[in-house]
Amino acid sequence: MEFFAQGDKERQEFKIKPIESGKGNGELKKARPDESKAASSSQVDSARRDEIMQLYKLQMPEDLYHFWDFCKELCPDSPCGALKDTLGLQLVGPFEILAGAHKKSKNPQPNFHLHWRFFYDPPEFQTVLLGSEDSQHHIGYYRDTPDSLPSFVGENEAKKGYAITQMGDNVFAAVLLYLSKRRKERGGKKAAGEALESLEAQLRDRAETLGLSLEQKTKGMKQRDKKVVTKTFHGAGIVVPVDKNDVGYRELPETDAGLKKICKAIAEARNDEERVKAFGPLQEMITFVQFANDECDYGMGYELGIDLFCYGSHYFHKVVKQLLPMAYSLLKRNLFGEIVEAHLSSRSHDDLDQLSAQ
Repeated sequence: MEFFAQGDKERQEFKIKPIESGKGNGELKKARPDESKAASSSQVDSARRDEIMQLYKLQMPEDLYHFWDFCKELCPDSPCGALKDTLGLQLVGPFEILAGAHKKSKNPQPNFHLHWRFFYDPPEFQTVLLGSEDSQHHIGYYRDTPDSLPSFVGENEAKKGYAITQMGDNVFAAVLLYLSKRRKERGGKKAAGEALESLEAQLRDRAETLGLSLEQKTKGMKQRDKKVVTKTFHGAGIVVPVDKNDVGYRELPETDAGLKKICKAIAEARNDEERVKAFGPLQEMITFVQFANDECDYGMGYELGIDLFCYGSHYFHKVVKQLLPMAYSLLKRNLFGEIVEAHLSSRSHDDLDQLSAQ
């Protein structure tokens, strides 16, 4: 592995050699681990579903299509803006493909993996709703593997940090939770209150008809919690296959607080010499990751990569670019490796709309 301590002045080299995959590394089940099965199929036709699959290389859950139907009924002329006045939420990402917005794109080659990918969004996260621009609040699906349906819907405020908060296992639940929060914030404004009450009743009624859970933490999400090997900095946790002999994950030799302290020393070093010295403990951890990969404990490098990605400093980008694609490759989650590499090459708080990018 190699990274630069700063610019091109100081170069440190570390090698993590490719490991033969497939040594007792089972994959997660493809079926969605929750009780909220949609009662019927949405009206969205197979051609548009196929188009989303082609552009994102990810399968969308049925609740996304049902939510699109719901918003089309609320605002037939502009389903993507159906929640703008009441909640300040805009439907984006796969919803924009359903609206045909990608066909009018100013960007001839939009990368949908970077479309509304905020600064702290790990590859597992896919934005579907935009909230406040000030805090860069957004809501999206979180998948543990690229070929499984989402494990839950989460939210993040990129201007505030990397935390991902769980908001149920479908978009209806997430929007209702957000609505409830907004109503508390608004207090006694009558007109706004009536609009929110009406929307809440419609959302609840549709979710009930479809058999969707409105719990913030469903039974399936609680079952996933048992498989989470470590929470990581963002708090949503990571899942890796661990066999009966406990092979698949080993803990980092530092606590989260200890690792953050190491990261702070590197990111805030006053000069190159200090920074190279501060990298020492991290170099040691990278060596441990190599041993772990040799012994099929792929979760260790995955955890370290995600934590360094969350910390956000550009000083860690080269390390992350080696750790995470390697971990994803060993875990047979190659698409996530492609996403993180593309994200790191243009990581920014601004210009996140791939359809309007020149």
